[in-house]
Amino acid sequence: MRRILIVASLALVALPWLAQAQVLNAQRPNVVLIITDDVGYGDFGSYGAPDLRTPNIDSLARDGVRLTDFYANGATCSPTRAGLISGRYQQRYGLEEPLGRHARDDWERGLPSSGRSLPQLLKNSGYATALVGKWHLGWKSEFSPGAHGFDYFFGFKSGFVDYYQHTADGDSPLKADLFENDRPVEVPGYMTDLITERSIRVIERNARQPFFIDVAYNAAHWPYQRPEQPSTARDNARHLGPFDNPTSTRADYVAMLERADRGVGQILEALDRLGLRQHTIVIFTNDNGGEWLSRNDPLFHHKGSVWEGGIRVPAIVRWPGRIPAGGVSGQVGITMDLAASILAATGTPIPGDARLEGIDLFPVLEGRVPEIDRTLFWRVTGAQPQRAVRAGDWELLYDGGRAMLFNVRTDLGERHDLMRERSNMARRLAPLLAAWQRDVDAEATPATPRERIGRAGRAVAMRCCLHSAWQGPD
Repeated sequence: MRRILIVASLALVALPWLAQAQVLNAQRPNVVLIITDDVGYGDFGSYGAPDLRTPNIDSLARDGVRLTDFYANGATCSPTRAGLISGRYQQRYGLEEPLGRHARDDWERGLPSSGRSLPQLLKNSGYATALVGKWHLGWKSEFSPGAHGFDYFFGFKSGFVDYYQHTADGDSPLKADLFENDRPVEVPGYMTDLITERSIRVIERNARQPFFIDVAYNAAHWPYQRPEQPSTARDNARHLGPFDNPTSTRADYVAMLERADRGVGQILEALDRLGLRQHTIVIFTNDNGGEWLSRNDPLFHHKGSVWEGGIRVPAIVRWPGRIPAGGVSGQVGITMDLAASILAATGTPIPGDARLEGIDLFPVLEGRVPEIDRTLFWRVTGAQPQRAVRAGDWELLYDGGRAMLFNVRTDLGERHDLMRERSNMARRLAPLLAAWQRDVDAEATPATPRERIGRAGRAVAMRCCLHSAWQGPD
């Protein structure tokens, strides 16, 4: 009898704490982050696309806010994803090119686990965490999604796969590339559909607790393989460019992107069916500018460049009851802001040594504070090095040895170089860019001899670029 009374007393003591925990969980929103791959700024109906239908992605804009001045952290895949997961500039980790470009070196590389990543902090705070789709931040187990705090991973580790065979091309250290956690698996199906199906399973499995899921579609990254036409899966995921014969078409690309939009619709339907719509933040964006079949209008250039067409991307946020429906925001944002914003919205404690470099966008998107001026930086390495800084409405851009200045608020297509008229603005921005480069390079640890040589070359190139435009500080 005494034992029964003790157990009952403990239960009475525990009940308020249990109820408090349930209330806390009920007040913490779920987060569904949806990322497409290599899609152009103007490739969605809500961003002006005339030749394809994306009703489900567009519904997010109708029910939430559409950002006009949102940027990817990088001009290619791995850099931007590193910025998202770390919440910091990816240059600090030596990740400036897509992993796999130098396959022998890159097999040993990846985003190091710090214990301070976006998914790890959410996991520490009681969230179930999952990544479904593309990782592209390292093949080895110490660089895997699980090492960064994802409870569950289903997808591939390379930059792209054959949509039907789930194999990568010769540049990847993996041939068969489909994993459930760190275990290779064989699951038949079109990759876009598999990502949708597994994402819905994750949501269903975690419907009674707060969850964060990163839905990382590979659409519409090449190979341009249409759904329901496996015969188009040719050359084991080889990229077909405009001069290949036969080549891919805009119609192939449209079919791929529309299939991803259908998947987004199915995920949104699952949230509605489970009664989670009002309690879930849905964020949609893209990892960098579009490829040659994409529509980047009204921007100039494409993936791989720091011109607007390479780094400005669509971004839409829906948070029922918090973000007014049908809004359009000119707030300047960047991928690593999503880490800071998600952590803030979920009430997740952020250790000081996380040193996040993004900002919480939700106070602006909810209309609680005015738009915030930003100063952001980009860099592309390689044979044609590029770098850029945007401060307010102004962008200073170096393409090779040429410096150019644009007002990217009024001149989205970067057609009017204002260097002659506003050289004073260029002189103000140049030292900011140089200081940023010194800062990120001082922290980064080059992982390979190739990178060490590349960093020395970039430093020389930056000095040459600055002095070729004017005798300013480097």
